Amino acid sequence: MKKVSILDVVAKSGVSLATVSKVLNNVPSVRESNRQKVLQAIKDLDYRPNSAARSLARGSTGVIGLTLITLQDTVFETIVQSVNECLEEQGYFLALSIFNPTKKEASGQNNILFQEDRVDGIIVLSPLNEENYVTELKRKGIPFVIIDNHVENSRALTVNVDNTKGGYDAARHLLELGHTRIAHISGPEHFLSVRQRRQGYEQALREAGLEPHVISYTTFGIRRGFEVAKEWIAQGIIPSAVFAGDDGLALGVMEAFQSEGYRVPEDISVIGYDDQSFASEIHPRLTTVRQPGEQLGQQAARLLLKLIQGSKRNTSIVLQPELVVRESTAPLAK
Repeated sequence: MKKVSILDVVAKSGVSLATVSKVLNNVPSVRESNRQKVLQAIKDLDYRPNSAARSLARGSTGVIGLTLITLQDTVFETIVQSVNECLEEQGYFLALSIFNPTKKEASGQNNILFQEDRVDGIIVLSPLNEENYVTELKRKGIPFVIIDNHVENSRALTVNVDNTKGGYDAARHLLELGHTRIAHISGPEHFLSVRQRRQGYEQALREAGLEPHVISYTTFGIRRGFEVAKEWIAQGIIPSAVFAGDDGLALGVMEAFQSEGYRVPEDISVIGYDDQSFASEIHPRLTTVRQPGEQLGQQAARLLLKLIQGSKRNTSIVLQPELVVRESTAPLAK
């Protein structure tokens, strides 16, 4: 059986293609008599409009893109799920683009989502090449929002966590437990969030009249946390507490000190950042600063939809982190 097309509806109804298209897209300016002719033709022919054709007719795709470099992160996973749920409620589909940041396409120029006719808007999650992304998306006129941006005074609309407060709260927690020899293991400096967490830690120590016991810079990962802590121990650097820039680093620090006979938290307290899923599963359970992943996703999706709808009154959003006290921190032993 031949598939019924929109041209069959045109012939059956006796009106123009433009009028049929307007009726299919609920344009109110169509004369009522013509609307009824089209609706009757659709019924008689049992015509089912193609969703892609309807999207094209109204100048949209019904698809929102989200680009990121990894899903091996439970905070990112929560953000993606939250974005998806929010978009589904509004009738949008979510398309993910996950790629290697070392490839040329990381600039955004060859990203399949960065095409005007493929998506209605894009959410960029923690980009490593933010300036390139912003330039490319602005050039193409694609609405976009960045979650966890890394350029200060960004030219984009952003949704972030107050990482300075997160670092401050982590250090304050350790200070209130009586610790004064507080070390910090920091992630890669090109991340704005990393720099802000360190700044918050340093601010809390200054207010207490203290200097950092030691600050080490490294890449993220459990292994790197382990190796840095081993280097401290070899050099005789034994803090009473450690603030780690993320939960993976914190876990590595804990394992390194435990392998040398130190007890956590009796001999050394450790606090992480993010509240990854494993933080509440390890022993001792990790004290950490929780990122509000669900809220990050919801706020980014809502902000992007407002942009797509033509809203001009949009501002970047900063959400608050939450200190989660578990078993890896304790009062300084007397």
